Order: sequence, then C-alpha cells, then structure tokens
Amino acid sequence: MSLAVLFSRARSGVCAPLVTVEVHLANGLPGLAIVGLPELAVRESKDRVRGALLNSRFQFPARRIIVNLAPADLPKDGGRFDLPIALGILAASDQIPGSSLENYEFAGELALSGELRPVTGVLPMAIAVQRAGRGLILPRENEAEAALIEGLAVHSARHLLDVCGHLAGHAPLTHNSTPPIPRDLTGQPDISDVRGQPHAKRALEIAAAGGHSLLMVGPPGSGKSMLASRLPGIMPPMTDGEALESAAVLSVSHRGFNLQDWKRRPFRTPHHTASGVALVGGGGNPMPGEISLAHHGVLFLDELPEFDRRVLEVLREPLETGEITISRASRQADFPARFQLMAAMNPCPCGHLGDSTGRPCRCTAEQVNRYRHRLSGPLLDRIDMHIEVPRMKPEQLSPDPSSPEESSKAVRRRVTACRKRQLERADTPNCRLHGNALERYCTLHEADRQLLAQAMDTLGLSARAYHRILRLARTIADLAQAECIGGNHLREAISYRRLDRRH
Repeated sequence: MSLAVLFSRARSGVCAPLVTVEVHLANGLPGLAIVGLPELAVRESKDRVRGALLNSRFQFPARRIIVNLAPADLPKDGGRFDLPIALGILAASDQIPGSSLENYEFAGELALSGELRPVTGVLPMAIAVQRAGRGLILPRENEAEAALIEGLAVHSARHLLDVCGHLAGHAPLTHNSTPPIPRDLTGQPDISDVRGQPHAKRALEIAAAGGHSLLMVGPPGSGKSMLASRLPGIMPPMTDGEALESAAVLSVSHRGFNLQDWKRRPFRTPHHTASGVALVGGGGNPMPGEISLAHHGVLFLDELPEFDRRVLEVLREPLETGEITISRASRQADFPARFQLMAAMNPCPCGHLGDSTGRPCRCTAEQVNRYRHRLSGPLLDRIDMHIEVPRMKPEQLSPDPSSPEESSKAVRRRVTACRKRQLERADTPNCRLHGNALERYCTLHEADRQLLAQAMDTLGLSARAYHRILRLARTIADLAQAECIGGNHLREAISYRRLDRRH
C-alpha cells in the first residue's frame, strides 16, 4: 500500500475542524513534501518525523513522500500533526497495519527520540472527536484533559512505539474515560477577611447573584482590590457546560488548561498597560485575549482610568454580546467572552478626594474633571453598579469576636439559591434579560414607574441604564425572595447609579 489516510484536527478559535492527513509514497528522488497550507512549525515536522522514525528503529522510505493536509485552504499550525504524519508514513510503507486507522484521530508532537510531547487545544479537539464517534490517541500528558469529555475513548501513549504496538494489536493502550477531577474548591480568598464595608459587600453579593458588572470608587487602601478578589468565591458553582466552555478557551491559549482549574471561576487581572490586542485577543494566528480567558468568570480592571481609552472602548461590544470576533486578512476567529466586569478607580489623581480620614486632596477641579473623563459615557453606561468604597478607620480594622464577618460559603449559598430562581423563571441570569422577558419579569407598580422616570430625569440616565436598573432591581427582589419588584428594591437599584451624575 502506497497511500495512507488518517484523521487529525486543526485549531480555529475554540473550534477544531477536521484535517485529513493523506500520505502517498511515489517514485522519484527521495524527499518529503508537506502541502495543505502548513505554517512553519508544520513544515519543520518533516525533520522531527524523520528523526523519530529512525531512532525508533523504523525504516524511513527512500522514496518521494507527499503529505497532504486537507482541506487545503485551512491553515495548519503547531506540532500536533507530527504523530499522524509519522503513522501515515509507516502505514503507507507497510511497516504497521493501516486497517484500524479510520477508527481513531491522532495528535501529538514528536521528539527526535520518538517520545510524544503534549500539544495545546486538546479539549476542543476531544469535543469534536467525541461527536465524530472515533477514539482519540494523544500524548500521556494530555490524557486527563481529553478525558473530561464523557463518552470519548481516550488512548494515551508516551512513545511512538506504544502507538504502533496498539495499532498492530500487540500491546493495546490503556483506555481512560474517568479522569480524576478535583472537586475541592477551597483555597479561594474569603470575604470574611474584609473588615467592615457592609455597603460594598452587599453590592458584591448582588453582582454575584445576577451577573452584574460593578465599578468601585474609593481612595487607595480602602479594599477595592481585596473585595474584587473575593467575588469568584461567592459566585454560583459552574455548571458542566460552563466549565467546558471556559476550559476550552484556556486549552487553545498560550497558557494551556490546568486540570486543577476545573470548575474554578476564572479571575483575570490585566495590568493597565495592556494593549487592545492583549485585552480582546488577536495576532496573525488569532489567540484569545483577557476577556475570553475570563469567560464565565471575572475580569478585574484595577486603576480603570489608567487604561488607554481606546483599549477600554473595545470592551463595549463584548459587554453586550458576550463574544468577540477577531478578523485578520487571512482568517477569522470567534471567541466567547461572557465575563463579569469588575473595575476600580480612585476618586481623583491623588486618590484623597472626599477621604473620610481627613487627608487633603491636592488635585485641582480641572485635574479631577480630566481624570474622570478618561472614561467614556457609553462605557460607564454599560456598567450596572457604581459604588463608593470609603477608607476604613483604624478601629474598624480590628476583628470583633462578638460580631464575626460572614464567610464566603454563607454568602454563596444565598447567591446560588438566587441564581437558581432566575434560571427556573427565565432560563437565564437577570443580567441577560432582554425584550419580552425583561417586560414580563420586571414589571413595576405605577408609583414605582413614576419614581424611575423621575430618577432618569434627575440623573440623566439613558434607555440602556433604565433597563439595567430593572434587571438590578429584579436581582435584589430575588435575593429577598420576593415575587415582584417592590419600591425598596427599585430604590436600592437606583442608588447604585448615583455616580452617573459625577462623570
């Protein structure tokens, strides 16, 4: 047999399109040619494959070898095609049987010794392979990640010889379908570490319950970053679907997916010097940015006005749609970006405007105005809650044994029950209520409608802010286990928009 056909997967965003690897041995001058739009790492695989075959005591055919990676117009990158190319050469030269190749898909980078090295993007590949009804053979280090997909036959190997022995029926590879999934989510920062700040903690609980975005304004050292880092610990547990989506994004990123992060809410804190590409993703071969790495988790932007204004403006569309499309001349990739935005800023450049401890502010009115206007109105309009976080007095920082702080575990129980009510009612968190669902579940009494209309005139709120107040009031009512939105729920929701007057 001079032709072998195998299957593998490429990477396109968080998808894994099928790649058919065709290996043909022809007469002519000895050589190896790879066609099908391979990038540099794929073109270099011919040297890795040759070294791996020779060091594994196989013969490298002294013939014209043509490797076609189909479809031809799909870019291929990385070292994942080393293993299928090597197996295709062995099958085409009758050194291993090719009868069982169609039952599997293959991925793995080869060392010159023939050992298999791990690759990235395994989880989207495993999802696609399971849907195709085949088994997956890949390096041992990638086994646990692929086995997260239920119903997928995962076979892992450490060496090319192990794969060949399995295909020949001499030494079958182990089949793993039940990975060791860590269930212990302890070790996250606990909200009981935050002394005082009851107003901020209340806002944090509401944000976690309804998936709302939050901006904290306060002087340095008031606990804004500390509060933000506690948000993942009080958010509802991730569902299996959310965990897979989040893990798939991490899998295709440069960072890769760590099994210890399974079902942990992501918490991303990019520095204010981050570029727009770092935040939303990009590159010649599009990779996910911070907003996608925070999918189903928290994106915390500290010192918000210090970010470049053009960088912040790219957040406006993903905040509304929950996804981002990266378009380049040669390719386009879609990444999910349903993150919960947390942001923090000082009230002025020196940070002491209105400081309750009495420290004087050295900023002029013009400096304060210029500092706050680094944030555009359309961006602030998309943030559901704006709160002030004052500096705590020294006597408030000491723990009070008679009145211990509430733990994250206790808050999380209330938040989880509240989110459950939202899903049972509308099959979506309150932050995503739109159209008919918003009108149906966020009805107001006549007096409350007049109150909201008056607040819109006084605060100069937009129609977007109007709908966000309704969603916020619905979450506050759910936390109170109320069937309908009451006046007290609406007034509290409006109070979280008062900073609109100051920008």
